[in-house]
Amino acid sequence: MHMDGAIGSEEWPARSLLGLLSLPARRELLGLGTRARFEADAVLLREGMNDQHALLLLSGFAKVTATVENGESSLLAVRAAGDTVGEMALMTGAPRSATVTACGPLTARVLPSGALRQLLLRRPEISMTLTAVVADRLRWANRRRLDFRGYPAKVRLARLLVELAASYGSSGPGGVVIGCRLTQPELATLVGAAETTIHKVLRELREEGLLETGYRSTAIRDLPRLRRLADLAHEQP
Repeated sequence: MHMDGAIGSEEWPARSLLGLLSLPARRELLGLGTRARFEADAVLLREGMNDQHALLLLSGFAKVTATVENGESSLLAVRAAGDTVGEMALMTGAPRSATVTACGPLTARVLPSGALRQLLLRRPEISMTLTAVVADRLRWANRRRLDFRGYPAKVRLARLLVELAASYGSSGPGGVVIGCRLTQPELATLVGAAETTIHKVLRELREEGLLETGYRSTAIRDLPRLRRLADLAHEQP
């Protein structure tokens, strides 16, 4: 785990915005805006609102959700320290397309739209890296859609858990811990399966010693075996 406000390259997830930036660019981004703390379940950004600031997460996890046609809330993604949230509204000028909620206690820097735009113009490295991060998120979403068609629900869930572990997991004596507990309805929406199916699959993964769910966290007990189940053993971790 990193210290809040740390700038060392080893302190941020490698695939996050802060992890990808050079040290000078990271320092400049971390110096922008003001620091804020949010309690568990606090709404950081709300779907439909016209505000355009972004948030740079310093610690904790957040869930990104959106309302679907039947009025239900659908989980779109998880974001963690080193990531930005809310940058799409800033880039497009459109209302917020999703709600962002703290999974647990969370700290962030609030980035005013004007100041962030000026920084992106002044620092092409930050602008290009942020664009690459947004493109990677789109590829991730497209991959989920392809998984829906090509794999059964258990394999789809395993693939999702492996990718969350790669992006946000921290290794410990009990396995790889993802510091954000995802509910069964949320997992169901992320992998495109019925909630009853996810309930059954989670029970099987726990019985097989692959997974353990706890208060605000999910632990993968045997990541290599989960990768084989996910048909990802041939890919680099």
